[in-house]
Amino acid sequence: MMLVQDLPTALLWALIAAVVFGALGLVSGTDETATITPITLLVVLLGVPPVGIFAFFIAAVVSKHLTHAIPTTMLGIPGDTMAIPLLEEANFLRRLGVPHIALRKAISGGIIAALISVPVSVGIAGLLSPFADAVTSAAPWIFLAATVLIAYFSPARLAGVLVIIPFVMLVLGLRAIGADFGGQTLTVSFFLGIAAGPLILDLLLVSSPAGRREARRDQVETRHMSVSSASSSSYFPNPLKILDKRQVALTTAASAVSSSTFVFSPVAMTVMVGEAIRRFPKNAYHRLTTRMAVKNGTTESTYLGETLIPLVAFGLPLSPMSVGPAAPLFNAPPRFTVDTETGEVTNLHTFMTSWEFLVFGLVGVLVAAIVVYPLAMKFAAPAASFVMRKVSHEAVVAAFTALILMVAVWEGGIYGVLVVVTVGLVGGLLSRAFKLHAGVQFMAFYVALLTVPAILALF
Repeated sequence: MMLVQDLPTALLWALIAAVVFGALGLVSGTDETATITPITLLVVLLGVPPVGIFAFFIAAVVSKHLTHAIPTTMLGIPGDTMAIPLLEEANFLRRLGVPHIALRKAISGGIIAALISVPVSVGIAGLLSPFADAVTSAAPWIFLAATVLIAYFSPARLAGVLVIIPFVMLVLGLRAIGADFGGQTLTVSFFLGIAAGPLILDLLLVSSPAGRREARRDQVETRHMSVSSASSSSYFPNPLKILDKRQVALTTAASAVSSSTFVFSPVAMTVMVGEAIRRFPKNAYHRLTTRMAVKNGTTESTYLGETLIPLVAFGLPLSPMSVGPAAPLFNAPPRFTVDTETGEVTNLHTFMTSWEFLVFGLVGVLVAAIVVYPLAMKFAAPAASFVMRKVSHEAVVAAFTALILMVAVWEGGIYGVLVVVTVGLVGGLLSRAFKLHAGVQFMAFYVALLTVPAILALF
């Protein structure tokens, strides 16, 4: 009965997310962490019911990973971070003059993967949930081990492990300053600083003469777009007919496997899956279109699996996704919290049942599919052209900067803004110089909150 009562709320917020993030996916370079994290955080802090928050997030992820394929395939520009592994196949198919085929294969694979990954992930979480108490008690050491592991397997390798130490010291110092002089224990501002680190770094760089000279361009960038007039008369093209049987089977298998793991980087998992099927089918054209479907499907399944498994099973952010774009679902004080002393949580894990995660997760996927999928199929070319010609990237940057400042002021006033700028600057430098992505930085934040107190308690 409660499922029926909560359904209108879930549908409404899933629809809002589908519209917003379906549009944002068209804007190239809009990183998931820098867009999904602050907007989801705002939804949490507005007091939206838990099922609405969850459906909003699922629809946001699915929608963005459907439309991010449009600039990637039509223009050769990655729509976001997760679209980068798709570029090789997309560019080959553009040279063959069939970018529309690349797009149709990619988003059809995404829909199938999303529908599969939600029940698979919730099922895996159910198998792991009996171990929740043991995981909670060992959380400080799990975070430390996971952080070192993820940092080492990032592009930074050993340097990534070493620079965690000064970053943890920075977090501890800023939190101590806030507690001693303002009585403030900030969390959200740290999330915003990490999520928007590259953006903050770029904004500060262009404020210097040297940075402006480096960023200045003498002419407008030109992009050539190859477009086919082929289109489907059906409003909702059947993805099972757009993909052949072998592509459906490979996408299904890759989605089931990738949504069952939650400790690997989503980008790394997408690359690994692409490499696993690199040698087949033997026909080059069929191989390229198959990899487009499977790899874009993996972008959906890894994001959903890495969110759902730790959220449903433990309530602790134990995956790169859960400490990145999905972070507000786990920890968004004062509404959602992770107790740094006991490891106890108050978040969607405590407010929703496994059945609710399954049902409203599928609601989010279906709403995104109904709203975004047919529009992406039919209007990809004019949408991509409109965004490149008419939408100001500076306006998008300004909008997200204003949103970040608003939330920072809400949580900590001027000090909250200073924390965002400081953490963003350092995090952006780590990302740019060491290739230490935001997922590692989020994990380091939890090491500062959970592991450092546990280590000090041993002495």
